[in-house]
Amino acid sequence: MGHHLSANGQSGEFQFGGHWKKEFPFDAEWLNLNHGSFGSIPNVVRDKLRHFQDEAEARPDKFIRYDFPKLLDESRAAIAELVRAPVETVVMVSNATEGVNTVLKNLVWNDDGKDVIFTFSTVYEACAKVADYLVDFYDGKTEHREIAIRYPLEDEAIVDAFRTAVKEVEAAGKRARVCIFDVVSSRPGVAFPYLDMIKACKELGVISMVDGAQGVGMVPLDLERADPDFFVSNCHKWLHVPRGCAVFYVPLRNQHLLPSTLATSHGYMPRLATRGSPLPPNGKGAFVANFEFVGTKDNGPYLCVKEAIAWRQNALGGEEKILSYLWDLNKKGIQHVAGVLGTEVLDNSKGTMTNCAMGNVALPIWIGEKGQGAKDGDVVVPVDDQETAFQWMSRTMVDDYKTFMSLFVLGNRYWIRISAQVYLDMKDYELAGTVLKDLSARVGKREYRKA
Repeated sequence: MGHHLSANGQSGEFQFGGHWKKEFPFDAEWLNLNHGSFGSIPNVVRDKLRHFQDEAEARPDKFIRYDFPKLLDESRAAIAELVRAPVETVVMVSNATEGVNTVLKNLVWNDDGKDVIFTFSTVYEACAKVADYLVDFYDGKTEHREIAIRYPLEDEAIVDAFRTAVKEVEAAGKRARVCIFDVVSSRPGVAFPYLDMIKACKELGVISMVDGAQGVGMVPLDLERADPDFFVSNCHKWLHVPRGCAVFYVPLRNQHLLPSTLATSHGYMPRLATRGSPLPPNGKGAFVANFEFVGTKDNGPYLCVKEAIAWRQNALGGEEKILSYLWDLNKKGIQHVAGVLGTEVLDNSKGTMTNCAMGNVALPIWIGEKGQGAKDGDVVVPVDDQETAFQWMSRTMVDDYKTFMSLFVLGNRYWIRISAQVYLDMKDYELAGTVLKDLSARVGKREYRKA
């Protein structure tokens, strides 16, 4: 494995691309085009995970009580440096959904029923359901409002839609309390103007809950400068850390708002009782101490953050090289696939929506009737068959083509999301185009009805 790295394919220099697949534990037949859903880890990080698991089994009490907290602090320090945040503001949780739950289930909601939680229509469904749960649990004490956005869209229009929604809520005598929004949305997989949204939230007095599930390892982060109220980002997606692991950032000013972890554990300080803890004292601040131990589980992934960051630096040449390659491959790759299919990619006039490592391509398959820009050879799936065809396409990619690309519906059309990664190159996008062309033709023959 060479160390003179190049993302741009200059002759004589090391390149990213298909030959990196052997550094990952992929099945030789599997083409991993959906890194954005569950991530993947290089063999060296997998070996480190197994090492920590073995250590925990060899001397459970020694490792869990005494070694683990120090190793966790090393990983926290490594990720804090990467996302440019003070180490005392950074803890680890299992995933982004847990981070969002931790915030929304700790916040105190007003009894007057005027608190409103905002999400956008492109919100990750699990996070929207956290807001739905609060509405149900408090039986109308809070309200969940969705801000409808329809892509393609300029970044300014998204922020304007938020401002308008806040004005409407306040005009109705209600209180704009929290807004959940992405760094990079899931479906469609597009960069979201999260920095401008954080500023707008500050200006309007709304708590910013940034769901950076797709974030660290794919876009550059400077959390101290961005200054969100709460921010969570999955390390197991783009940072090559084992599942599940997410960095949870809470600035000092807001840490008192989160008295409990999920689940509530030894770090909780009850107001009306004094209880000890069976764990050794650690002398850390209340926030960090609270999140250090949340019941017994395999915390090996948390300890691999330091290792994954080091591997990205030493083997891949560092974050800047990685991000440059991912963004470039994403933009070029989806254009190629769209060309093969005779369709289009999802982007706005400034190209900011594809400033990330995931891209979206329209399939030549419509629902109900053809829409604007349809070609003669495009396929139409009857409305009643929409879900059947959707599930058949998803399963058939796995079973027949040994790959998977995230499928979603936008307007009355099927779209596909493809994830760039250091182990992919244009040959993989060429294969993706071939697979999708063949799959679309099979949908045209109504094969999904025979399944």
